[in-house]
Amino acid sequence: MERRSIGHAGTLFQACQDDAMRTAKRGTERREDALSRERIVEAAIALLDEEGESGLTFRALATRLATGAGALYWHIANKGELLIAATESVVSRSLAETPASATPHEAIRGIARKVFETIDAHPWVGTQLSRAPWESPTQQLFECLGRQVQALGVRGGAQFTSASALLSYIVGASIQNATNARLFEPSVDRVEFLEAVSARWKALDARTYPFLRKVAAQLPTHDDLAEFLAGIDLILTGLDASL
Repeated sequence: MERRSIGHAGTLFQACQDDAMRTAKRGTERREDALSRERIVEAAIALLDEEGESGLTFRALATRLATGAGALYWHIANKGELLIAATESVVSRSLAETPASATPHEAIRGIARKVFETIDAHPWVGTQLSRAPWESPTQQLFECLGRQVQALGVRGGAQFTSASALLSYIVGASIQNATNARLFEPSVDRVEFLEAVSARWKALDARTYPFLRKVAAQLPTHDDLAEFLAGIDLILTGLDASL
């Protein structure tokens, strides 16, 4: 089956980037309102990064912005809306950073990498993406992946399945990575910890755990991002084979 041209794929991705940029800059027609809402969202992002979702309250946000809670409610109805707005802002910036000239494979890898790095830096983003898949942030990501799936030449109902598989892997694996990274106390050395786990795997019963014993040596030195992107390549190889 003939695949779509790289030029067309670039046009599709440019459109997706433009959508993300427009979302990030939404509401600029009324500058005073946009700046006020932008300040609230940016302060919320900083608070979420520092304290996590439990630390994001309108009282804490009002204190940080040196204003009253009533002023915040003028722009943001509730905490749920604020979480969506903060996630949307972070995701939109991430999606806008992948080069528009990329091939479909490059674009999908680029999107995956940025989401992986974004969730690693902002773990709460992963929670929001998985919690409300029908909201704008996840829709943006699904749209960008879907356009690249189309550009690969995937047809019919397989487009939904393919984009869904990519979305599920990217978000799920990124969340797991961010969760794992935060299991370590500052005093715990990652390599030493993984070497200890590797030693335990090597000592497992050979008949019950033949696979874990075989891969145990790879555990201490594996690169999380490289393994994640290798998973993306496996999915892309499968998509190529189905065309």
